[in-house]
Amino acid sequence: MPSAAEFTEAPDSAAERTRRWRPAVGTGIGNALEWYDWNIYAVFTPFFAPQFFPSADPASALMATLAIFAVGFLMRPLGGLLFGWLGDRRGRRSAMITSVALASAGSLVIGLAPTYAAIGVGASLLLLVTRMAQGLAHGGELPAAQTYVSEMAPHGRRGRWSSLIYVSGTCGIVAGEVLGAVLAGVLSADQLASWGWRVPFVVGGVIGLYALVMRMRMAETEVFARQRVAQDRPSLWRDFWHHRTACLRVVGITLGGTVVYYTWVVSAPARAIAVNGFDAEATLWVSVLANLVFIAVLPAFGILSDRLGRRPVMLAAYAGLLVLTLPLNWLIQDHVWQLGLAMTIGMLFVAASASILPTVCAEMFPARVRTIGVALPYALAVAACGGSAPYLQTWLSDNGMGNVFLFYTMALLLVAIVVTCRMPETRDVELT
Repeated sequence: MPSAAEFTEAPDSAAERTRRWRPAVGTGIGNALEWYDWNIYAVFTPFFAPQFFPSADPASALMATLAIFAVGFLMRPLGGLLFGWLGDRRGRRSAMITSVALASAGSLVIGLAPTYAAIGVGASLLLLVTRMAQGLAHGGELPAAQTYVSEMAPHGRRGRWSSLIYVSGTCGIVAGEVLGAVLAGVLSADQLASWGWRVPFVVGGVIGLYALVMRMRMAETEVFARQRVAQDRPSLWRDFWHHRTACLRVVGITLGGTVVYYTWVVSAPARAIAVNGFDAEATLWVSVLANLVFIAVLPAFGILSDRLGRRPVMLAAYAGLLVLTLPLNWLIQDHVWQLGLAMTIGMLFVAASASILPTVCAEMFPARVRTIGVALPYALAVAACGGSAPYLQTWLSDNGMGNVFLFYTMALLLVAIVVTCRMPETRDVELT
């Protein structure tokens, strides 16, 4: 992980160090919460699905819960639109405060929600509404956070600062998986299914309250402050349309990356438990180790992009994933170590693109339209291909068409390669 010297510029006092670190901490904790929340939903799906849907048919309950996971993503474009407008008109800080408040409230609601046995279909509807609200919040959280970090970063170091987004997010994922592994080790399967699954959601809600306080104490970026006082600002929608090519680039480089990310980083452990029958505790610990490797290499790829450029790093990542999609999936057979090896290799290549995606997207737009310019196309891409990936993979596999999903992933990665080849290098762009 980047050292303190890389995120600061030799502050003269403790007060100055606090002023410079507070934005990084506030952004990181809130971002980690989002990723923690979506990951624990995926990881604990096999345990709480019967609590929100009829338990007589576990397979149907699992599919219904995964469908709600996908529906939550359908709210992300609306969230990107709402919070993108808020971020570009009222400030990055305002968007980040509102999104983390809504997300943490949703975690608490799920953790304390009554079950299907208690209120019938009302439990299913409550889960659906809550996940839709969280999807709305998360649609604006990541773009606002990555815009904030990119604008706070010193020129020439945006790549390494950009890695903070996925470092903090993956820390949230690891925290959820460690908690899941601990719970799987100390609780029986019946205890996990009856009440143990509630623990991570309640913990997420409490963490969210802390993140809210931290973000309320953060300062706005100087880049936004300068453009806010400009006398001549065009219509947000006219400006958005003017940068439509950049918006399409965001979609193009996001589609393949989001599918492989949700396949390998988010849903692989839950799928291994539910479909391959792997031991839950061992699977989660293997996933934790793979994610620790992922965290360790993220800043390295960010620094590499600051030296070599964004395009070469992203091209290597997408090309590697394209070549390895089939072999890595065929590697997973009957042993947990095979899952761990496949996840680690896949996540190394995912890290190369993910570490710099936030700054690559931010560097495409001027400040006055930067948040919504990233938020809306990014959310559309993730809603279309990211949130649906676990459901689509499960459905195709259950119907004997597992390889169709693999070729679908490869096609999206090919799109990302073409778009990356055609986009300009943005490493030396001045953010204005």
